[in-house]
Amino acid sequence: MNQNKPTHANDPVNSNNELTGVSVTEVHTYDPIDTSKPAIEIDENFRAPNELLKAQSLANLLDTAVKLPFINFRVGLDFLVGLIPGIGDSIMLLASFRIVYLGHKLGVPSTLKYKMMRNSIIDYGLGFVPILGDIVDMFFKGNLRNVRIMEAWWVSQNKTQIDAMAKRQLDAWQKQQDDLET
Repeated sequence: MNQNKPTHANDPVNSNNELTGVSVTEVHTYDPIDTSKPAIEIDENFRAPNELLKAQSLANLLDTAVKLPFINFRVGLDFLVGLIPGIGDSIMLLASFRIVYLGHKLGVPSTLKYKMMRNSIIDYGLGFVPILGDIVDMFFKGNLRNVRIMEAWWVSQNKTQIDAMAKRQLDAWQKQQDDLET
């Protein structure tokens, strides 16, 4: 430490790095920036598009339609039909590509469509490995993965509308709770 540093009357710390009797008070005021957004006009008929709903339904049918007894595990037609050597996996590949096509109709970007096609081809390729491929196919739910890709993209494209609807529903619920309290 520099012992030769002169102490000033306005300096709250003396040369020994000790606080002096000088009081320093600063008042900070918080002035929030108005972060409210203009009201968004909510479309009363806003809902998920038919392509996405069809893809969800098809993916559930292909990957989780049947509950296996005693082990509480769900499989779909993809697993069951895939047990038929050769032709079963080919039929299920066409069904998987139907989900990719619905994504195309929805307007999913090409990069995401390629990921979806990759998932479908991996699922198809697993079917050619005897026994082990069928077991892995139980756990690799490529169609559900593809639908999640579509859902995530659609939500990102419609986030403003979804948030506005959620806020409206939350406000209505809060009003209902306030009415119950009174």
